[in-house]
Amino acid sequence: MTPVRTVTADGGGVVRLILDRGKGNVLDGQMVDALRAEIRKLANKPELRLLIFEGAGPHFSFGASVEEHLPDQVEGMLTSFHQLFRDIEELQVPTAAVVTGQCLGGGFELATWCGQVFCDPSAVFAVPEIQLAVFPPIAAMSLRWRIGGSRATAMIISGEKVGAARAVDIGLADHCSDDPAAAVLEWYERTLATLSPVALRFAWSASRIPVSSALSIELPRLERLYLTKLMAFDDPVEGLTAFLERRQPEWRAW
Repeated sequence: MTPVRTVTADGGGVVRLILDRGKGNVLDGQMVDALRAEIRKLANKPELRLLIFEGAGPHFSFGASVEEHLPDQVEGMLTSFHQLFRDIEELQVPTAAVVTGQCLGGGFELATWCGQVFCDPSAVFAVPEIQLAVFPPIAAMSLRWRIGGSRATAMIISGEKVGAARAVDIGLADHCSDDPAAAVLEWYERTLATLSPVALRFAWSASRIPVSSALSIELPRLERLYLTKLMAFDDPVEGLTAFLERRQPEWRAW
């Protein structure tokens, strides 16, 4: 059974990709592969004006699989996960996220990568990777584009949790309402539904040049920093293992 459900609206003008794997909607390898497969199916859909990501159940996503961050899997995990973002940009259509509950780690990166983020009052945003002695490469690259450099750095080095109201205040989310799934469709009808799909794609692509360029220029550098430098130390494995074993990590001096 696929962990991603696809729902179409407005005669194919809107596609909703719904993360559907238990309460946490963990973005493990199977989930990422399923998302990429669904996105590839949209490549020849000229009528598409908006791609929406949302989570089934009370939470958007707890993030990527912790187990897949361990040394024997981390390179493959990062490669596939990062390709997901390249796939999204290559599609060249506006994106939005509908966020309820926990939106953490890789789930946070997916949601905040989108052009519009709709949340409800229960939403909590964070990149808590630092607590496991690792860091989020996509957020390190893209978050400053959404909320500015100093705030992005503060979130990445502290792992702080940001609630819905503050998320809107600082630009991490764009809209907060009791029914964000309905709100995104209302926004679509009000702003995008009558526009030329061709012009919309070009306008979207033009506005996204900073982040799409960073995928080619900055992300490979961040991957090397993560895989060849950070993972050469003991602390990342200790942090990940301690989390899986439900104990406090024991950090080591350099």
